Amino acid sequence: MKSAGLRFVELLSSMRFAISLLTLVSIASVVGTVLKQNEPFANYLNQFGPFWFRVFELAGLYSVYNAPWFIAIMAFLVLSTSVCIWRNAPGMLRQMSTFRENMRESSMRAMPHHAAFASALPAADALARAEGYLRSQGYVFRRAPEGALLAAKAGSANRIGYLLTHTAIVAICVGGLLDSNVPMQLKLAFGDKKPVDGGVLLSEVPATARLDADNLSFRGNTLIPEGSSSSVTVLSMGEGILVQELPFTLSLKKFHIEHYSTGQPKLFASDVIVTDRDTGKSFESRIEVNKPLIHRGIAVYQASFDDGGTRVKLSGHHLLAPQAKALAYESRIGEASELKYDGQTYRLELSTFRPINVENLSAVEGAGQGAAGKEDKDARGLFGRIRSQMGSGSEGVTKRELRNVGPSYTYKLRDAAGQAREYHNYQMPVLLEGRFVLLSGMRETPAEPFRYMRLPLDEKLELDEFLRLRAGLLDAGRRAEIARRFAKTAASNDAVSQTMRERLAESAERTLETFALRGYQAVAEFLERAVPEGEREAAAEIYLRVLQGAAWEAWQAMRAKDGLPALESSPERSRFVQDGLNAVSDSFFYGVPVYLKLDTFEEVKASVFQMTRSPGRNIVYLGCALLILGVFSMLYIRERRAWLLAGDGEAVFAMQCNRKTLDFEREFERHRDSLARLLGSG
Repeated sequence: MKSAGLRFVELLSSMRFAISLLTLVSIASVVGTVLKQNEPFANYLNQFGPFWFRVFELAGLYSVYNAPWFIAIMAFLVLSTSVCIWRNAPGMLRQMSTFRENMRESSMRAMPHHAAFASALPAADALARAEGYLRSQGYVFRRAPEGALLAAKAGSANRIGYLLTHTAIVAICVGGLLDSNVPMQLKLAFGDKKPVDGGVLLSEVPATARLDADNLSFRGNTLIPEGSSSSVTVLSMGEGILVQELPFTLSLKKFHIEHYSTGQPKLFASDVIVTDRDTGKSFESRIEVNKPLIHRGIAVYQASFDDGGTRVKLSGHHLLAPQAKALAYESRIGEASELKYDGQTYRLELSTFRPINVENLSAVEGAGQGAAGKEDKDARGLFGRIRSQMGSGSEGVTKRELRNVGPSYTYKLRDAAGQAREYHNYQMPVLLEGRFVLLSGMRETPAEPFRYMRLPLDEKLELDEFLRLRAGLLDAGRRAEIARRFAKTAASNDAVSQTMRERLAESAERTLETFALRGYQAVAEFLERAVPEGEREAAAEIYLRVLQGAAWEAWQAMRAKDGLPALESSPERSRFVQDGLNAVSDSFFYGVPVYLKLDTFEEVKASVFQMTRSPGRNIVYLGCALLILGVFSMLYIRERRAWLLAGDGEAVFAMQCNRKTLDFEREFERHRDSLARLLGSG
């Protein structure tokens, strides 16, 4: 009876155990491919929600290849395959070196592929002729010490394929274990190292979150602005980071980027200076995508590019208080500071700047209608449209028209309670539906898409006329005057009585007052309260016409206040007034009353480098080469054995092959016929 140890060794080296382990590795690899690895935990939380985020975290799916269970599977696979090689390699090598020259005639005749034919030669001569023929066919042979038996073989390298493939699995797994940060995982498990919050400055990271330059393996990212340098790389560790020291300092001399005609990146590369920290020697190099720099066993890849602290000048415009003066503000991308405006204090966090933005500016069905170009699909009438609020600038896209719309920047405004909204503003005018506008997007959470407010530009591509229109709409002290101007213009016929003009002026003033509360939303709520449902559509038609006319007079009144002449009405200016009404209505849902316009900028570029130390990489490459050779040997090399027994007047020929194929059938028939002719020719 087998001992427990022997049974364990047999299980460990069995095919079913190895296949089970390979199946688990395959499943884990699929998960690691489908699920993006080593992202900040906040990204996974937003994607999966609190429950599944916690489940996947406990399963180690956010860093599959460094998970303890995956490392354990790899270790068992190495052990299982190694034991299999240890048990089977000696026997395979013995099989490769033997000729089986002790084969009996009865055994030969029992083989499926055998033949007996007459021989006119003595046994010694028959064997000599057979040796010459088999040698010409690539066989090696040996005569039996006794008797007239010739044993030959070809394709013994087939068995080497089994050894090579098993050795390849061991090599690939060992290489993977070397690159799986096992030493670092042990340090984290025993508390020698502890990640810190990602918001801390790198210079303030404590020693417990720093890894020595001789760390066995790592993969991290480093952002370096032009003219700056770094001697560390950052390793993402779930909710925190570790800082990996490098044996050299990398300085970014110049960042280069080329674009296609559409504005999309074509090529980006970095000119860098590398200074060895041990020798102090420096050299220059160029890093491009798929052309890394390798120094001291560390590969530096050009991963992407980012902003390196671009200096921006902003002007702030109050959306709901026309009397407030414009604000001038200077800052840098990546910085956070206080923004005080009109008695309110916000924390301004400038996050990103992009000098080139390739957007789809196709014709938009329904854009520009309602408050921000988002038509209510369930209510296509006027009443349905006036209920819409800020909407996506890409609603209803019918075709793709990619165009570079120039610089943009993203920022957050955080109020005193800590609540933040994110904004995405474009600097340059964007042509939509034949009119130039400035786009300003807002969202309350990162999971939401940006909803864009469109600020119409005047004939000089400035905001001046919109600001005048907005001031007239929101100035309570001028509503009566604007309403009288509207009534006089709308009821200029002498047949209209003064009483009718006064009622029209009162309606216009009430409409302006309602609109100044919350834009179209306030108008819609008023109609729901005051007008029966069947009459709301007609009432909405009248209200919008009154509002449009009153808005025109508000614009002209503010131009007169600034000493400018009145404008003649035209279809283009009527559309400008409608766009202005939409923008003012949107401003009530903008989240904050201030719009920050990008005036000028001084760009500072930065490169994002991925730095890896992979000592197991070459071992994995070797394993892959062995795997290719092994599979090739097993698939394309067939082991064949042949025996020829020469007797008085008769010869018996037999063959065996490890795989029975049509090629082997034809080869047996060819050798059989050739030997029959050769030995029967006397």
